[in-house]
Formats: sequence, C-alpha cells, structure tokens
Amino acid sequence: MYIQDSPTRLLPDVASQEHALAIGTLDWVGMDGMEMPVAFDAGDGDIRATGARVGAFVNLHRSDARGIHMSRLYLLVSEALSVGPLTLGGLRELLGRFLSSHEGLSDHARITLGFEHLVRRRALRSDNSGWRAYPITIDATLKGDAFHVEITTDVVYSSTCPASAALSRQLIQDSFAKAFPADASMDRDTILAWLGTEQGIVATPHAQRSTATIRVRPVGEGTFDLIGMVDRVETALGTPVQTAVKRVDEQAFALANGGNLMFCEDAARRIQKALDADERIADFHVRVAHHESLHPHDAVAFSSKVRR
Repeated sequence: MYIQDSPTRLLPDVASQEHALAIGTLDWVGMDGMEMPVAFDAGDGDIRATGARVGAFVNLHRSDARGIHMSRLYLLVSEALSVGPLTLGGLRELLGRFLSSHEGLSDHARITLGFEHLVRRRALRSDNSGWRAYPITIDATLKGDAFHVEITTDVVYSSTCPASAALSRQLIQDSFAKAFPADASMDRDTILAWLGTEQGIVATPHAQRSTATIRVRPVGEGTFDLIGMVDRVETALGTPVQTAVKRVDEQAFALANGGNLMFCEDAARRIQKALDADERIADFHVRVAHHESLHPHDAVAFSSKVRR
C-alpha cells in the first residue's frame, strides 16, 4: 500500500501491508515515554505547567494487520496537551480520537501520564514556606462507553515506632532512678536541669522517612481535588515532611512525631479512614512503606476502600 505524500509522489506504507507475522491480535501497541508539556490543576485552582512523560496505546484486534498508525497517536496527544489544562473529560475525548483514527484496527485505547506537581507548603511555626513536588501518574482507558481512570501520587511522612518509643521510655526511667534514688532530695529545678542534659534522654525511638503510595479512582470526569485529598492524608498522619524550617519548626516537628507514634499498620488504617469518607473517590488502594532505620528492609502495609 502507498500513501500519497505530494501530487506526484507516493510513499510506501509498510505497516499496512500484509506480512507473514501478522497472524495474531495484540493487547496494546503504541509509544511510551513521549516528552510532552502538561498544564495541571490539582484542585486548588493553581494551574501549573510542567514536562510529562506520556504513553499512548491502542489495541490491535485485526489479526491480519501488521501494525498501527503511531504517528497519529503522537500528533493527537501533542495537540490535546497543548490547548489547555488537563482534565479527565479531556482525556476521555482524546482516547475517543485515538479510536477514531484507528477505526477498524482498534476498539480499546489507553493513555498514561507521569509528572511532578509543585505545591507550596507553609512551615509548622515560622513564617517560612517551601516547595513540595508530588509525583503524579494518570492511567486512563476507554473501551466502548466504559471510561476508567486512576490517579496515583505519593505522600512522604515521618513515622516513629511505638515499640521503640516504649523501650526508650523504660531506659529513661532507669536513668532517672539512678540519678535520683529514693532517698535523694527531689528538687524541681535540679530535675528540670537534669532533663535538659544528654543523660536526661539516654535513648530515642527510631523514626524514618516513610511513603504512602495512593491510587484513587475519582467519581466523574471533572477536575479532581488531588491536593485536597493529599491534605486530608497528611492531616491524618500528622507528620508530613517539611520544607524550609527554623529551629521552632523542627521542635514542632519533633512534638508531632512524639504525638503520632505509628506502625505501618496504623498509618495504613489512618489513610483508609480519611479516604473512605470522601464521596468523590469511587475506589482507592494504598501501599504504606516505612523505610526502617532499624532494619535494612521496609515495613509495609496495604489498605483499600471498605466494601459495604
């Protein structure tokens, strides 16, 4: 088969020609890792432009067709992502155009996008603020009238081990008993001064940076309030990582860790409770990983939407 490139020249279209290997159907064919611009509103009205890696795919249900029209997918993605902010409804329309451009070859379309979304976060106590980059992955498919989309992001936080905290408190009690035996005078100022020394806290619980990977399926096709969801998760955990900090902020962070002791199981349940109450989320899956400072491996827990 030839395609007319100009009024006088025909170019060969090898992908459309019969071939000995064209004897089966394929689940997905397309391009992955395409470099594209994307403008994204995470739900706070602050549209940010960034670079994305995009995958565009269709299935190939004609067993006698050798390939698809990959350049059509690229041009459709490039056009769609250049005209305005990304929306779920816009993704559905784009997938519909994937299928229209491959009529007779495909009946199922998919697009994936991966990028980072910057959000300014205030310090805990001081007037400082800084930027947090939340990685975002969007995976959308269309087959007939069935449109399915999932959005994934990470929430990074600090987790302090409850068991380690209890063991540390016991050692502090032992140290206090040695410094102040039963027959010693208990002068309040002396005790306060002792508590301010290294001997006053002879052991500290282990804490570590931790990651909650959250995959959600939104209700509807409008703008999904991703930042609102992240805010609820970070509030439920109580110890999201900070950006610009002064000593007053670091002290507040230490206090937050002490008041939010948690195993990975506790963190997974806190997130589950926060997301399960959100009617804008049709389904979700959570993977919590505490990147242990005690062990060379992670402690992990999984949770999902409660089925009623």
